[in-house]
Amino acid sequence: MRVVQLIKTGGPEVLDYVEQPMPEPGLADVVVKAEAIGVSMPEILVRKGTYAWMPPLPTVLGIEMAGRIFAVGEGVRHLKVGDSVFVSARELPFRGGCYAEYLKADASAVYVLPEGADLDAAACLSNYQVAWHLLKSATKGFQFDSVLVWAAAGGVGTAVVQLARLAGKKVIGLASGSDRCDFVLSQGAHACIDYKTQDIGQAVGDLTAGRGVDLILDCVGGPSFGRNFAWLAPLGMVVNYGLLEGSPDATFAPAMLARFGDSVGLRYFSMHTFDSQPARRRAAMDELVPLLVKGLIKPPIFEKIPLHDVRRAHALFETGKVLGKLLLKP
Repeated sequence: MRVVQLIKTGGPEVLDYVEQPMPEPGLADVVVKAEAIGVSMPEILVRKGTYAWMPPLPTVLGIEMAGRIFAVGEGVRHLKVGDSVFVSARELPFRGGCYAEYLKADASAVYVLPEGADLDAAACLSNYQVAWHLLKSATKGFQFDSVLVWAAAGGVGTAVVQLARLAGKKVIGLASGSDRCDFVLSQGAHACIDYKTQDIGQAVGDLTAGRGVDLILDCVGGPSFGRNFAWLAPLGMVVNYGLLEGSPDATFAPAMLARFGDSVGLRYFSMHTFDSQPARRRAAMDELVPLLVKGLIKPPIFEKIPLHDVRRAHALFETGKVLGKLLLKP
């Protein structure tokens, strides 16, 4: 079989499309034949060597795939050859392994999909799992009616927009450029602010009658992180779940303190919170798979690129031009 191997870290040129032996299932294992593989930020960070949870090198990249059962171990009873499944590396020993034509996994680690499920769409479910936990777990009982979503045109961003709209929240996206904002609106946002040309604070005020938003989901961080607190409604909360522009600068503390009288809050969130809580991860998927099958969530797929052209896929991902999700096809 063919896989994408990483021996040393660096740019897209360090990704090698190589041949490896076909995996054989152990007693409690299955082998999955990939149909679609998601491209996500963790793989970019692993390739660069900056991921906080780096797998040992050499490694096969990839945190998500959808496919069909190709072989089953003798002890596996609930799965059979031909079953449609989704595999997340969050259920595997390390974050990787999915950039491959075939993948061996413990049978308990795969998510069974209904017959006829769109496997290309299913390969995007990791983003929706993050979005689900951002809206339900990271908020930990916090009651909110409105949400401002940074990077709303990206993979996780579009998932948040769709799930928040489905939950009846007022959804405001942030994106750069009119084309990206149009895309965010097509995903269900009530409004989208072009942060390159608009004053975000003024726009948020106009859209909320001066009240501000209840929840801000920020994957950017960086030196300007503190600006979020000026846009919150009283008792509002900012959740930071990514560091696209680096760690939030310490100057966010005075900005937060300036809203002391409004009791605003902050939480950092990572899916690694659930590394030892598989039931919490599965709870999200138990809700998301039916929504996917019913068409209530519809992952937008920007492009499908052959697995052997993985270097181009990573280069494209890093341009910031991808709307929604990028897939690899074996």
